[in-house]
Formats: sequence, structure tokens, C-alpha cells
Amino acid sequence: MKPTAKKGLGNQTTFTEFILLGFGDLPQLQPFLFFFFFMIYMATLAGNLLLIMLVVADQHLHTPMYFFLGNLSCLETCYSSTILPRLLASLLMGDRTISVTGCITQLYFFCCLAGVECCLLSVMSYDRYLAICKPLHYTALMNGRLCLQLVVGSWLGGFVSVSFLIPVSQLTFCGPNEIDHFFCDFSPIIEVSCSDTHWLEVVAFVHSSVFTFPPFLLTLASYVCIIATILRIPSTSRRQKAFSTCSSHLIVVTLFYGSLVIVYLLSDSDVLRDLHKVCSVFYAVLTPLINPLIYSLRNKEVKEALRKALLRFFTF
Repeated sequence: MKPTAKKGLGNQTTFTEFILLGFGDLPQLQPFLFFFFFMIYMATLAGNLLLIMLVVADQHLHTPMYFFLGNLSCLETCYSSTILPRLLASLLMGDRTISVTGCITQLYFFCCLAGVECCLLSVMSYDRYLAICKPLHYTALMNGRLCLQLVVGSWLGGFVSVSFLIPVSQLTFCGPNEIDHFFCDFSPIIEVSCSDTHWLEVVAFVHSSVFTFPPFLLTLASYVCIIATILRIPSTSRRQKAFSTCSSHLIVVTLFYGSLVIVYLLSDSDVLRDLHKVCSVFYAVLTPLINPLIYSLRNKEVKEALRKALLRFFTF
């Protein structure tokens, strides 16, 4: 589709639409990609919404760990819904255009939710640290009021962390209007701007580092203490039980931060651009799908709550 444009200053042409190149111009792959991402989106919604309902309905899951897990599932539902519906519409209709306003809005919500996830994962690691390293004080320390404060702080922190994106709406985009990605991410948008973005990139790096590294360091420190405590447990069975309570969360943290490092810390060369897309699919699309599977398949309480829920449903 031909891009809509309006004349700017001088001989520049300021575009009001972007073209998301996605996964390339391969018409024969469009039906397969649509089916693939549609199934992922449906499974993501079903898995996370089911986990939320189990946490709300089953009183045995009314604990801090599952309260945080319920919030993570809510976050993952919003996270995937920020990207996949637009991608599915593009694959189905063949229209890869997106307005500048819509693109910046998608960028804002995507970065907000990524910031919330960083905070929530650190909160969940701190919860596991208290449960394993300070079990006698866990109930007193991780009370309902603190749980609520940590969750509210995580959501607010995620939205505050992207205040650096406000100047993005003031940028001028004068071509080319093609974004080599399947959603609106920060670096691809900056690449197509003809404004001076040097200071914006510096501020974005500093700002994101301030709001990303502290949660990461808290998560890392928590697991160093957890692993050290587990290794000091003399009984093998107790050691395995203690590790099983945090192994699911450790897998999720590793997948999330591992893919983020590859996408945002490695240089964005032409050679690595396809790798960046693959890793973006992993943390933006597959991680929300994988999280409920990891927590449900590796967690006896969740499997028991699901079994009881299915039993009540079929005997109703």
C-alpha cells in the first residue's frame, strides 16, 4: 500500500504511516505465520487467564507467591495483546501499514509492560529469598500489605520507567518509512527519524539502565543467596524440595533476561538483525506462552487446583 505523506519543511516529506516489514515479503509463508501466531496467542490467553482464575478461586493458592504469579499472568496477557493482534491483522489482511501515532502508542505500552515485568520478576525472586533463606520470619515479613505495596510499586514503576519515550512523539519522520521489524520497538523507530536523536538515545540508555539493572541485580543477588542456602541444607530430599520451589521462577528469569541481553546489548548489525527478530519473538511472543506452562507443569499446588477445578466442572 502506498504510504500517506504530508509535506514538511524544505524538501523533506514527513510520513504519517510506517510500513512494518515483519518477516519479509514471502506471501507463501503468510498463512503459516498467521496460523502459528494465532495458535500462540490463543494458547497464551487461555493459559494465563486459567492461571489467574485458579489463583482467585482456590484458597490454597491465596499465598504471596501465587498472588505475584497471578499478577505476572495478567501482565503476560496484556504483553502479548500489545503486539500479536496487530501482527495477526497484518498477516491476515496483508496491510503492513501502521500510523505513527499507533506505532508510538504500541512502543509505549510494550516498554511499560517490559518494565513492569522486570520489577515483578525481582519481587518474585525476593519472595523466594525470604521463603527459603528466612523461613521463620517469612509470614511476618511477607504480609498482605507488603505484597500489595510491591505489586502496586511494580506496575507504577514500569509506567514511570518509560517517561523517556515522551520526546519520541515529537520526532520528525521523513523517510524511508519502512521499519524492519514485526512491531514498533525503540531502535527501529529511531533509525527512521530524521531528527537529531543523539541525546534521546543517551537519555533512553541511562533511563532504562536505572530502571532495569536494579531489578536485575536484586534478582541476581536473591538467587545467589538462595542457591548458597540450598547448598548448605544437609538432607538431599529437603534440598531438592527447596530448589523445586524456585526453579520455575529461575527458568522464567533466565529466558526473559537472556533474550533481552541478545536483543538490546548486542550491536544491531545487518548480520545480527535476523537474530534480533528471532529473540524478539522469543521474549515478546513465546515467553508469555511459556510462563504459565512452566509454573503449572512444575508446580504441584497449581496442578492440584486445576484437577479440582476440572472435577467440579465435569461433575456440575
